[in-house]
Amino acid sequence: MSQSTTPALPVTFRPGRTRAVLLTMSAAMFVVITGVAMMLERLGPGERASFVLTAVLLSGVLVLLSRPKVVADDEGVTVVNITRTRRLAWAEILKVNLRPGDPWVFLDLSDGTSLPVLGIQPGIAKESAIRDARALRALADSHGTGAEQA
Repeated sequence: MSQSTTPALPVTFRPGRTRAVLLTMSAAMFVVITGVAMMLERLGPGERASFVLTAVLLSGVLVLLSRPKVVADDEGVTVVNITRTRRLAWAEILKVNLRPGDPWVFLDLSDGTSLPVLGIQPGIAKESAIRDARALRALADSHGTGAEQA
């Protein structure tokens, strides 16, 4: 991969379309469930509150699912998945993988493990995910141990 395709740092990768769908559905679901709770005349205050609480919980899950991203800067990469965040130095990243059929990018790390990167996923926007994976791979090659191994 040529250096001309390496993005300027800092750069953030996130599944934009997927995030837009999840956040829209979260808001719509909250409004609909809360609206139904307020329109049902036979419900008491406690039952209405349980409807609203359910709407908040379901919306919260969708907001959590929209959280994944990858932030690359001069020092390394921050991988934000659904409930966990991990900071990696460039030297820790040996390889960036997005194979056909993979649900998201995987990073092969220097400690022998593999880290899923939900911030780059080919679900709705396959071409964008491939482009982002290539850009992250180019950054890892130029900043990490990949440049030393070549």
